[in-house]
Amino acid sequence: MSGSNQSYDAEKANTGYNGPALRHTISTDTQPAFPVYHRKLGNPAPLGLFGFASTTLILSLYNAGARGITTPNAVLGMALGVGGLCQLLAGMWEFAAGNTFGATAFSMYGGFWLSFGCIYWPGSGILDAYKGAAASQLPSALGIYLITWMIITFLLFLATFRSSVALCGVFFFLIFTFMMLAIGEFIESAACHKAGGILGCITAMIAFYTGSAGLYSPDASYFILPVGDLPKRRDD
Repeated sequence: MSGSNQSYDAEKANTGYNGPALRHTISTDTQPAFPVYHRKLGNPAPLGLFGFASTTLILSLYNAGARGITTPNAVLGMALGVGGLCQLLAGMWEFAAGNTFGATAFSMYGGFWLSFGCIYWPGSGILDAYKGAAASQLPSALGIYLITWMIITFLLFLATFRSSVALCGVFFFLIFTFMMLAIGEFIESAACHKAGGILGCITAMIAFYTGSAGLYSPDASYFILPVGDLPKRRDD
């Protein structure tokens, strides 16, 4: 008798149940209105990608100068509630699902949006610390902040080569988004900020597409979106 059958027999012995062996994974259409034990986790990736994409799109439109907007503070609600909280939750659920890359990426970018929100939140006093004589230090401080996130993004990008073209595209364009925004801070260039905003919009669109591909599964949609699966590792 296999180990899995032994666990089922033990389960029946403990509960007094004499019917067929109980399954640990139950389909999504089984008892939809009632709690079911041993139900497998859903896919948290669409939540994380949509949280990232929506917040990135708003900030990138601001950086690109859409409608003449130059002050990004209106994005704070999205940064804290959606980009930060939703991605952090998605990252924790990816840990539970055993996806190390997804857990790391979503948790890190959830932290990014929370930290970004804290920088521009008036109550934090972070920007106030750069008033007066320290005002000239702010662009360099923000540039170093953005360069750090560019490095983190590059390291994550290296881990996408066996995933999909769509996911690679998200991190590829995000690297250059951070790079252009960092350069814009270092040399105080509005053109670089605008370029970073445009690249960020492209990044957000690819992230929306990738998240939609995870959401439109065969059991939930009449169609699926191709993501360009890359070759997986072959076991020797």
